[in-house]
Amino acid sequence: MAPKVALLTAGGFAPCLSSAVGGLIERYSSVAPEAEIIAYRHGYQGLLSGDYLTVTPQVRAKAALLHEFGGSPIGNSRVKLTNAADLVKRGLVQEGQDPLQVAAERLQADGVTILHTIGGDDTNTTAADLAKYLADHDYGLTVVGLPKTIDNDVVPIKQTLGADTAADMGARYAQNICSEHNSGSRMLIIHEVMGRNCGWLTAATAQRYRAWLDSREWLPEIGLSREAWDVHAVYVPEASIDLKAEAMRLKGIMDEVGNVTIFLSEGAGVESIVAELEAEGKEVPRDPFGHVKLDKINPGQWFAEQFAGLLEAEKVMVQKSGYYSRSAAANDTDLALIASMTELAVDSALSGVSGVIGHDIERDDELRAIEFERIAGGKPFDTRTDWYTAMLADLGQPA
Repeated sequence: MAPKVALLTAGGFAPCLSSAVGGLIERYSSVAPEAEIIAYRHGYQGLLSGDYLTVTPQVRAKAALLHEFGGSPIGNSRVKLTNAADLVKRGLVQEGQDPLQVAAERLQADGVTILHTIGGDDTNTTAADLAKYLADHDYGLTVVGLPKTIDNDVVPIKQTLGADTAADMGARYAQNICSEHNSGSRMLIIHEVMGRNCGWLTAATAQRYRAWLDSREWLPEIGLSREAWDVHAVYVPEASIDLKAEAMRLKGIMDEVGNVTIFLSEGAGVESIVAELEAEGKEVPRDPFGHVKLDKINPGQWFAEQFAGLLEAEKVMVQKSGYYSRSAAANDTDLALIASMTELAVDSALSGVSGVIGHDIERDDELRAIEFERIAGGKPFDTRTDWYTAMLADLGQPA
């Protein structure tokens, strides 16, 4: 019997979703053209409600177009299948229903034999919950995930899809934002970069932006100064921040250069912000996965308030590159990674091997279907990485 394949993308966007959908369709069309393919709209939301698109012959013929676009053609949502209360509230299941059972029965009713999930740790841990339920209840289904997140923080995967592109896009965004340093005297710019628990994206964005600075020619005699365009601090969740000491260091730069630019992971300092809000008796907003809603607590604005007075800044600007970066089309590096991962994803699925495709750090970086139970979020950025410590040393920032 020909396999019936279902695709879904979930969680936040990353510059790989559209291309990954296209790559999976292309691979099945090449090695299993008899396979029927559907795509659930808006991730697990579409799975629960039975809302899907059918991959037609026309879509198969034009699937390469999906590599040229960002976003997800089939839509995303943040749905956790084990958070029944949230799903009842959203009208996706009825009171008393087990969402995993609803999802499993929908897959069975739709005749799906292979499910591909494309998402980050939340998406794939949800897929793990679903895969376990299916196995425990003897549903004949293979689940194969692809690791998407611009944070690059999925355990034990070396590089997640979309992260490399997001770093490029964040650096491009910074080229324009940092030109604002002369829009007023004693300017403080905070470039807030996505990264809840992992600082890799912030660090890589800063590194690539500084590489762009290295490629420019400067004319300080008329005020076109590399020192003014430079990054003056990089803050990541994995490193402690001595606000008082940093304020003294950055005040010296402000006095000498005339402006200060900080690249900040949105997850840096969150514990301090949450503690402050809770001490004031304020509610800390959280998503269905229990994560603090970072866009609601505004880490960039919090840091701006801490530093503005201490640096005697006369103008402050906080800019966020996250949505610009995560919605981009994949770059060449990610396209190559997507191609290798979608190829193995299809081959694994057709062989009945479930798991999340990635280069397994604990298995000598082998590209393989990693067991779902080993997938987790929150992989930290190694702040001892040579290029990162060299960058901090160049900035005069303590490691």
